[in-house]
Amino acid sequence: MTKFSDLALDPRVLQAVTDAGYETPTPIQAQAIPPALLRQDVLGIAQTGTGKTASFVLPMITLLGQGRARARMPRSLVLAPTRELAAQVAENFDTYAKYTKLTKALLIGGVSFGEQDKLIDRGVDVLIATPGRLLDHHERGKLLLTGVEIMVVDEADRMLDMGFIPDIERIFQLTPPRRQTLFYSATMAPEIERITNTFLKTPARIEVARQASASLTIDQQLIKFTPSRKDRSFADKRAVLRALIKQEGDACTNAIIFCNRKMDVDVVAKSLKQHGFNASPIHGDLDQSVRTRTLDGFRDGTVHLLIASDVAARGLDIPAVSHVFNFDVPSHPEDYIHRIGRTGRAGRLGRAYTIATPHDDKYLAAIEQLIKLPIPLGAVPEGALDDASDTENRPSGSSSRTSSGRSRGGRGSESRSAEPRPERKAEPKVDVMPVIESVEEEDVVVEAPRPQADRNDDRRGAARPAQDRRPAERGEDRRYPARSGSSDRDRVVGMGDHVPDFILRSFRIATSATEETEDEQAAS
Repeated sequence: MTKFSDLALDPRVLQAVTDAGYETPTPIQAQAIPPALLRQDVLGIAQTGTGKTASFVLPMITLLGQGRARARMPRSLVLAPTRELAAQVAENFDTYAKYTKLTKALLIGGVSFGEQDKLIDRGVDVLIATPGRLLDHHERGKLLLTGVEIMVVDEADRMLDMGFIPDIERIFQLTPPRRQTLFYSATMAPEIERITNTFLKTPARIEVARQASASLTIDQQLIKFTPSRKDRSFADKRAVLRALIKQEGDACTNAIIFCNRKMDVDVVAKSLKQHGFNASPIHGDLDQSVRTRTLDGFRDGTVHLLIASDVAARGLDIPAVSHVFNFDVPSHPEDYIHRIGRTGRAGRLGRAYTIATPHDDKYLAAIEQLIKLPIPLGAVPEGALDDASDTENRPSGSSSRTSSGRSRGGRGSESRSAEPRPERKAEPKVDVMPVIESVEEEDVVVEAPRPQADRNDDRRGAARPAQDRRPAERGEDRRYPARSGSSDRDRVVGMGDHVPDFILRSFRIATSATEETEDEQAAS
């Protein structure tokens, strides 16, 4: 059996590997390290959790042992699709390069440009970055890629799913043509194969497992049910998820729960917290500090359930994950392989549950066609859907909300609800608008002011006398007295009891200073 000591690695690297507790390489490591040490391009195809990171970090440290980095010109480049995976590669580099003097820089989003610029200006041997942040530094003139000797593309199929392929092609063009390229992917989509044919030169193709195969150490189960109503599908799935977690009991030491959408991640996490579970969400919309803190808590055991989008599906090395729950069936069959690959790692046994409804049949068919095996069908936990209906139909006296959005469970609500409320007598509708019986052409109907007593009677609900509702005659309208030389059309209606005098005056523009003086004299 091959050992790390047989792979011609730097003695300092071997010492670090021994300190980490490893003695025998995985198949991808045993086959990829020798050609990489010969500076040959490598195309590695392996399922997740097989040790791909060490298969390129160990030969990279050995090859970079001699030489010196220059400012703004890294000697090697590692591209990762997500911040978490890039940070994990950086941790592996620190572990295996601790006996060397090699330097590194991590370029990811969510971190200030200033701190990253300082690292680049000093010069680094290994630059680990996500494609977007790398191009940002290059466009700002802070980074040159002309000195790259070794370039690594990790999780290339995830790059394809996230739309990074144009950025990858541009980065390839910014690097020297005589570089060494190590290209790793779990699946080989046609677009990935096109890139490898374009930018890799006679690579050593290494495929340690059947393409898109699931690990044999994972016990897979499909939990399929029909929701009670179409609009209750989401609530029923949450109830089934809770029942599955309770059914596993102490065997579920920790678990990752995958959702297809970021908004569902937040909803499921909040629902689990409300039912007493220790759960935290992680997805791409959260700040980097929150994502890092959540992952650290999941690793050290302070977070029991990690509810995640596919940002955590690939590349995250958390060896002791006991369970994976697919709350949503992934729309891309390859994502199923990566999701369940978070458990059953490093020879451990794991369990993966997939919750599905009849709506997911087409996605399940694509997954089973990809893995060449049917997913074993499991039973819905007893009473799971009953628990969902009980949760949704809780009495309104609890912390439920009324249709107006105000909570009935506030302080003192029980005493108020126990007392009968006195019935209010319906007040008769008061007609506050003037009633117009008939209007002749060019007639203006104006209601005369009502006495104070009448208005008070209206407030008490008394009916108004019929004569008060008659339209006022034109001659009886005292608010608009007739003026000499004025006609009915000159009257202004709607200004109340007082009409400002300036409204009734006519104005014209003076064309000369003489006319302006005459106008002023006439006005005086």
